Amino acid sequence: MPLDPTVTNPGLYRVVFENDRVRVLEYLDKPGDRTTPHEHPDSVMHTLSTFRRRLYAADGENRDVEIQAGTTGWLPAQRHSGHNIGDTDTHVIFVELKEGAGAATSELGPAGPAVE
Repeated sequence: MPLDPTVTNPGLYRVVFENDRVRVLEYLDKPGDRTTPHEHPDSVMHTLSTFRRRLYAADGENRDVEIQAGTTGWLPAQRHSGHNIGDTDTHVIFVELKEGAGAATSELGPAGPAVE
């Protein structure tokens, strides 16, 4: 993955499990933290905290989201960056699919936002 978040933002992402079919990432940041542009393949996201973020898509579209702890959702492949605009930490688990993963797009995705 050219813009692997564990490479572009190593202080915020860490691999907690990986095999030939999935990679599981933990994302943790503080209020005010920002990520640089990065990509995710098709993924499932599970939030461990409630947070507010501003998402910056590669096509210039920006969107503010607030997501509650315990939310689980599908995220299509995408390229973006993000900014913690709230007053709580962002804590998320991503399960990235390796088989049949779609190409990253500049959209934030209709099924829900990515958080970084």
